[in-house]
Amino acid sequence: VCGSTGLGKSTLVNTLFCSKNVSRAASVADADEAGIPQTTEVHTVTHVIEEKGVRLKLSITDTPGFGDQINNGKCWQPITAFINKQFDAYYTEENAVDRKKRIPDTRVHACIYFIAPTGHHLKEIDVEVLTRLSAVCNVIPVIAKADSFTVEEREAFRDRIREDLENCGVELYPHVYDSDTEDDTDVGEKLREQMPFAVVG
Repeated sequence: VCGSTGLGKSTLVNTLFCSKNVSRAASVADADEAGIPQTTEVHTVTHVIEEKGVRLKLSITDTPGFGDQINNGKCWQPITAFINKQFDAYYTEENAVDRKKRIPDTRVHACIYFIAPTGHHLKEIDVEVLTRLSAVCNVIPVIAKADSFTVEEREAFRDRIREDLENCGVELYPHVYDSDTEDDTDVGEKLREQMPFAVVG
């Protein structure tokens, strides 16, 4: 989960799991009064979800917000470095002589990227970070605090974002492959038509 500061990244993660211990709020004694403290470093928490007898181990990584510094050059580096480190760790384990029976998979499979609800176009920093992130993992863009728009404003903003992403050549999930079946292509098209998703919170 990543994006600019103050867009509700930690709040969304906490809401998804009906929990306060996903973010740093768990470490604050008076979290209710203080609110959710600002995330200052990359922080991963694992949850086990069980539904109809199927157990799924899900890890969520909360990242510090960016874009509010005087110099925002290379503000994406801690995030891309973390993603690459997880891939390297998995690759090292996979190629070890004494390989474990079950290698812990800490790789980042998807990144939910929060876009500020400006109502205009993507900021330059968003385009740069999205371009860098899409090179190392699947990126799913979402409009943060989308309840601040009317339905018409939200759709107009969504169209502008799609146009910006297309003009900048940013590749988002789901990707198009030559090996995709007709069903895969249809599902992928429907998902792409709905992006960026709108998040209320």
